[in-house]
Amino acid sequence: MKKKTSLLAMLATVALVAISPAQAEIVVGMAGPLTGPNTVFGIQMRNGADMAVADLNAKGGVLGEKLRLVNEDDASNPSQGVAVANKMATAGAVAVFGNFNSAVSIPSSKVYADEGIIMISPASTNPQLTEQGLDTVFRTCGRDDQQGDVAAAWIAKNHKADKVAVIHDQTTYGKGLADATKAAMNKAGVKEAMYDAVTVGDRDMSALITKMKNAGIQVVYFGGLHTEGGLLVRQMAEAGLKAQFISGDGTVNQEFWNIAGNTAEGALVTFGAENRDKPEAAEVVKRFRAKNFEPEAYTLYTYAAVQAWAQAAEKAKSTDAAKVAKALRDGEYSTVIGPLSFDAKGDRKKTDYIVYKWSNGSYKPVPGQG
Repeated sequence: MKKKTSLLAMLATVALVAISPAQAEIVVGMAGPLTGPNTVFGIQMRNGADMAVADLNAKGGVLGEKLRLVNEDDASNPSQGVAVANKMATAGAVAVFGNFNSAVSIPSSKVYADEGIIMISPASTNPQLTEQGLDTVFRTCGRDDQQGDVAAAWIAKNHKADKVAVIHDQTTYGKGLADATKAAMNKAGVKEAMYDAVTVGDRDMSALITKMKNAGIQVVYFGGLHTEGGLLVRQMAEAGLKAQFISGDGTVNQEFWNIAGNTAEGALVTFGAENRDKPEAAEVVKRFRAKNFEPEAYTLYTYAAVQAWAQAAEKAKSTDAAKVAKALRDGEYSTVIGPLSFDAKGDRKKTDYIVYKWSNGSYKPVPGQG
């Protein structure tokens, strides 16, 4: 009799499990370069998204449901980025925090828009990303034309009489940033003495450096990423070209100094205000450092992207892309990088680019900026 009762109880339990609905979850994604030359940035983005999602889940998730984060590697490759976007759609993602490279984000954004997925890039600065008229595309970073204005104003104020070379790496990001800076510089009355390019993967910059020496270049503005930027700085020093190096957010990471070494002393870069020093970020930064990870560059921009999406979803009472997009544009959200609000294009309403100087292996804001 006992055996029969036990068997009936077991069958009843199995039946209950069979008819019980699976635990609800919301799928979100992070897409960035987890392999390749820009892995350092992809790791920042992954770590930022991981902690943000874990923190949300610890507080009950979003709309009463836990989040499941899918991290995917785009390897800084546009085709792979599009493949990742399709993979995210298949996985049922309602929001994706990425990509890093503008050349990857722009084609990927079309897939996300077609599939009804919110895309918030923490790092892609090329204006074209938000100039496409895609309602579901946003970014927590600024734009190249905003960053270029700051760099150009610095050059016009401090190097108006100097010979300036504008160099880029031929990528969507690098050329876009260099051209934006060049246009703003020209508008401020400074005409470049030289405009040239390197190729991603170049290791020997000697021909370009010889041209710059022959042209008497005194300032080098570089639009590109840390690998080529670091090599250019180091080889300029080795060749005896004593020119002020100025660049943008693509060289704001420790790898730039690791490549250039002490030859990067005094190099200038533009980036947003130091988020790690903001009171809103203090507790999160402390926890990152306790894990032996320094949350520089795009870590907190990614964390903020997750926060903004989650708060907008709560406001919209939905994860539907159109409803969340409207909420993102209609509200202001509290994040680790400060209050975030977005304009009709999906860009931040307020940006805070400033100039930093590399010294002794770290970069600090140049004193006296507003």
